[in-house]
Amino acid sequence: MTKKVRAVCVAFDIIIMAALVFLDRYTKELAVRFLKDRDPVRLLPDIFELRYLENRGAAFGMLQNMRTLFIIVGAVFIVVVFYLLIRIPATHKYRLLRICLVMLGAGAIGNLYDRISLNYVIDFLYFIYIDFPIFNVADIYVTVSAAVLIILFLFIYKDDDLDLKKANVRKLHSSMMPREEDPAEEEQEGTTEEKTEKQADDE
Repeated sequence: MTKKVRAVCVAFDIIIMAALVFLDRYTKELAVRFLKDRDPVRLLPDIFELRYLENRGAAFGMLQNMRTLFIIVGAVFIVVVFYLLIRIPATHKYRLLRICLVMLGAGAIGNLYDRISLNYVIDFLYFIYIDFPIFNVADIYVTVSAAVLIILFLFIYKDDDLDLKKANVRKLHSSMMPREEDPAEEEQEGTTEEKTEKQADDE
């Protein structure tokens, strides 16, 4: 795989990630505009509603008022995601893994932006029926991609597949390998040359 192909793949990943971040930001802006200081909007009675919440904790409201820690952890996590996207081969085998990393990165960036600019994360999605903590689109990215990653690591990828150093070694095609001379072929060629020379002498 050439550096140019890998650079194109990483650029495409960044574009998709940016689009996901934009979607997260857009939905949060809508939540502020239509839900803040208003009654919840029930989409499915006793099941699901839109309810505005300013979350100063982690995902789903855990670990409240630890902004500095969340910013540091979020920034490190985003750096790791980009490092892996650069290192992982851009092949069909790793496509799902790349998609998961893109979603994880988008979710981390979306919530990190809120923490830095607002000092809290905007949540607005709430399942009433199971009393699930209020969450947002970025949380969906992280949760879904994390679940898929667990499945990939348990059932799809082997230990060798996750060794990026080995995965990035380009396998040489047989036509690119130096051809070893076969002694039998050399002997046959020599015999043919001798016959040709003898015929020339007879003439």
